[in-house]
Amino acid sequence: MNKKAAKNNNPLNTAPWRYYLVLVIVALIYLSLMARTAYIQIIEPDMLKKQGDLRSLRVTANTVQRGSIFDRNGAELAISVPVETVWADPKIIMDNKALAMTEHWQALADVLDQDINKLTARVLKNPRKRFIYLERKISPAVANYVKELKIPGIHLRKESKRFYPAGEISAHIIGFTNVDDKGIEGIERIYDKQLTGTGGKKRFRKDAKGRKIEIISVEEAEQAQDITLSIDQRIQAIAYKELKGAVQAFKASSGSVVVVNVHTGEILAMTNSPSYNPNNRRNTAIHRFRNRAITDIYEPGSTMKPLTALTALDFGSVKANSIINTSPGWMRLGGRRVSDPRNRGKLSVEDILVTSSNVGTAKLALSVPKNYLLDKFFDAGFAETTGTDLVGESAGMMHDRSRWSKFELATLSFGYGLAITPMQLTRFYAALANGGIKRELSIVKRDKPAEGERIFSKENSLAIVNMLEAVVDDHVPRAKIDGYRVGGKTGTSFKAVAGGYGNDYVGLFAGMAPISNPEIVVVVVINDPGGDLYHGGEVAAPVFSRVMKGALQVLNIAPDAQKRQAANQVVKPAQAEKKIIAGEHNA
Repeated sequence: MNKKAAKNNNPLNTAPWRYYLVLVIVALIYLSLMARTAYIQIIEPDMLKKQGDLRSLRVTANTVQRGSIFDRNGAELAISVPVETVWADPKIIMDNKALAMTEHWQALADVLDQDINKLTARVLKNPRKRFIYLERKISPAVANYVKELKIPGIHLRKESKRFYPAGEISAHIIGFTNVDDKGIEGIERIYDKQLTGTGGKKRFRKDAKGRKIEIISVEEAEQAQDITLSIDQRIQAIAYKELKGAVQAFKASSGSVVVVNVHTGEILAMTNSPSYNPNNRRNTAIHRFRNRAITDIYEPGSTMKPLTALTALDFGSVKANSIINTSPGWMRLGGRRVSDPRNRGKLSVEDILVTSSNVGTAKLALSVPKNYLLDKFFDAGFAETTGTDLVGESAGMMHDRSRWSKFELATLSFGYGLAITPMQLTRFYAALANGGIKRELSIVKRDKPAEGERIFSKENSLAIVNMLEAVVDDHVPRAKIDGYRVGGKTGTSFKAVAGGYGNDYVGLFAGMAPISNPEIVVVVVINDPGGDLYHGGEVAAPVFSRVMKGALQVLNIAPDAQKRQAANQVVKPAQAEKKIIAGEHNA
């Protein structure tokens, strides 16, 4: 055998290309593993981290119960109570063939007030899903019944449910939350963030046996805040009872009452009728949720006459004891007629308010410059919200235009040509009662009164207040309160319709007491009374009297009628200065 043949027969020398092929393959495998490792660890490491976290990382959360809402004296108006929610695990239900327990499912459907076919269809819709709600926030009794059914895959979880102890009495103030405890209306919506708070979280790792081995982070819970309102629930209950009775008795479509502390601007009561039960809102018409005291606007009618008289006093065109000639009981302005029911002749400023003379009020308005009159209406707040920050509050309608005819100014002076909310009317009368200082109103209890802005002179404001006492004494007997001096003004206005005015009315009364030192203002609006009685003095004044009387007694405000009698015995009435202004107007 030659050397060449021996070389070829050596197994180490056969097929060298195979050797190199193996080396290349090994190198490629090694390089691919290196590349994959680099890709996973450097370029895209999140996937492995996520999978690792799913196996070892856990998060526990503790929820914070929603804060409570109280009235100014600590009475509960909104609280959270513990309840339970029924939920299902469709996968467990299907794995255990639990749907075959037909009697149990029928019992579950009955107690949850649901149709059994719809209930089981929700489970069958996605049989591999791990969580679906069946019924949110059930009572403890229902929860115990569900627990006793022992249906595999049906579970309970603890939650809280909002409960409103005052019910429909304070519904428009408090509002309500949805099923997830998010504020939807009223105070619940305005202060939702403060009432909700923030739940705490703890992130940690566990080992294969479920033991905590590392706490990664801890987020402390931010406790929810409680809200204390300015409302006095005792006065609120009185106002609601009287208003509801009046709306029903006079067959009115709606009504509102607002009660305000004169010195602080705090709202002591604000109620509307019809109302609703916030604990059970099923089948409740949407319009019942509206807080009419701040959303609905009306032409205020004769309740504006004190503002016109005060404007004339502040400008100096008349004095408190001036006499105005209203003969012959009507006047023509630019082809339009302003009139009284009859010729009242010569009237003092007080008489104009007592008799509610349109002619006298129009002459007072025309005795001052146009811009001065309009500015006083704007100063009174009839084109702005009242500062409550309540959801949906209207700024009313007060035109800011350069051209006003004399007739438009005359009608404005007795409450037509503008539209305001009951809340705006309340703020004006509160400014009148406290000596001419306008304050923002508050639905939240204040530690100290708001600064306020002087818009009328103190002397003239108090003069008008005393005149309003004469209005009640001589003209509105239904507004009187035994033992107390009361002042106020009625209003009866036609409701505007497309193209003019219809045959429907709004009856109003706004007043304050006690006159010796006014503490409270009450405004009553009866919208669209359906019976034979519709004037403010007939439908709104009796409500004012009963609400004011209840508020004075609740707040323990002393009667002042005897003080007036004593003063009348000592002080002799001054002789009125007679002054004729603004002559007679002929057609």
